[in-house]
This record gives sequence, C-alpha cells and structure tokens, in this order.
Amino acid sequence: MDTYGYVRVSTKEQNEDRQIIAMQEFGVADSHIVLDKQSGKDFERPGYRQLVRKLKASDTLVIKSIDRLGRNYDEILEQWRLLTKEKQVAIVVLDMPLLDTRQGRDLTGVLIADIVLQLLSYVAQTEREFNRQRQAEGIAAAKAKGVHFGRKFKNRGENYEAIMAAWRRGEISGRAAAKELSVAHGNLPALV
Repeated sequence: MDTYGYVRVSTKEQNEDRQIIAMQEFGVADSHIVLDKQSGKDFERPGYRQLVRKLKASDTLVIKSIDRLGRNYDEILEQWRLLTKEKQVAIVVLDMPLLDTRQGRDLTGVLIADIVLQLLSYVAQTEREFNRQRQAEGIAAAKAKGVHFGRKFKNRGENYEAIMAAWRRGEISGRAAAKELSVAHGNLPALV
C-alpha cells in the first residue's frame, strides 16, 4: 500500500511548489511525487503514464484538485473509472474531501462522489475552453492593433522595391538581386 502524489502544471514556466507542499503535508514521500509540466488537455503525459503503470491495488493517488488530473471531461471520468474500478486504487482530491475513495462508502456516498466528480470534470473542461477562447480573442485584438507575432521582419532597405522590380522585369539576375538585398538566392522567391 503505497501513496503517490501527482502534480501537474501546464507550462515549464509555471511553479509547482504549491502542489508539492500539499503532497508533503499529506505525507507523500518526495520519491513518490510525480510531476508533469504539460497541458491537461489529454492524458498523454509521460509522468502520468508511468505513474498509472506503477499503481497497484490498494495504493493511494493524491492530487491537489481535479483539474490537476486533467481538463477533458470524458477523459477525467474514464481515468477515474480505470483507477478506482479496474486498478482498485484509492484517490484523494485534497481540495474536495467528498472525492476521497479510501473509505468504504455506502451507495449514497458513492452517488454523491460521482455527481461531484462529474461536476468538477465539467468545470475543468469548460475552464480550458474559456482559456483558449480568451487567448484567441487576445491574439485577435493584438493583431488588430498591429502587433506582429512570429519572426521579426528583416529590414529590407530603402532600395528593396527598385531591386525587386528590376528583377521581375528581367533587368538583373536573381543572384544579383539577392546579393543587393543581402539574402540567399534561394530566399528571393519568398520575398516576392
């Protein structure tokens, strides 16, 4: 009967300390804390996959909140079923005491836990969708203001238009135009 903690943050820049402290306070050994720095959109995360393979019947999995497990409604429910029913693993969600499967609960307790799980899984997925929508709206607003995303444009110089026009008319070769513009000859068609 081992106890494992699963910690997830969405990006490498995010800090996982808050979740790790919660695992340690619960009593999870540092060697049994698994960390993924990856989106919760699906369960194709290396740390999580390795942890699921390691878990055996009567082990306990501790997570800070249901959205740390994942952000996809159907997949959260499927993983919960896989862990609790097939693998016989107990799950403790620290931020939601109703989602603690360690105790043998009666039918009413199981029903309430299932309803809470479905509700929290729904909230986790809708929050992910809202984040993506807000991000798309922010990018659109920035582009409308003229903000450029991606590689910076190369300074083409004052005589760019004249050189390109001469090249298009066949007055100078592509190599000569590329040399004048300080670009590789192969990049010249991309400048058109």
